[in-house]
Amino acid sequence: MAKSVFYSFHYERDVHRVQLVRNINALEGQPLLNAQKWEEVRRSGDQAIENWIHAQMAYKKAVIVLVGRHTASRPWVIYEIEKAWADKKPLLGVRIHGLSSLGSLDTAGPDPFTKATGVGRIPLFDPTVQDWSGKIDSKATYNKLRDNLELWSARE
Repeated sequence: MAKSVFYSFHYERDVHRVQLVRNINALEGQPLLNAQKWEEVRRSGDQAIENWIHAQMAYKKAVIVLVGRHTASRPWVIYEIEKAWADKKPLLGVRIHGLSSLGSLDTAGPDPFTKATGVGRIPLFDPTVQDWSGKIDSKATYNKLRDNLELWSARE
């Protein structure tokens, strides 16, 4: 594995897509909380969430934002981007809407880096592959991501 990274993403909507990214094994990410554990942290309040983010991000070499349809609207994702920027951790984004989540695909969402205050230009890679008819090919998208994730992460 190339390096240890913190994955930032919209949990409820994209956790299955994120699991596909983790299964590539190109990078070592933080352990994903199951829904019950995430609810436990979330119910404990904002300070508990901040503490969890700080603990998970502390020893990571970079932050990768896995961008789905609604990622840019998630306040904790924006918080993680701003924290990574303030901590001078390398940042990059990877679009994941073209990966299958329990058989369904999504549409691309806005760039979450433009919502973060004081953050400069961050690379946003898009592995989405379309077939001859313009439909997203989730298998080809996964293969392109698998073949390039480590390379993209070396660029940030």
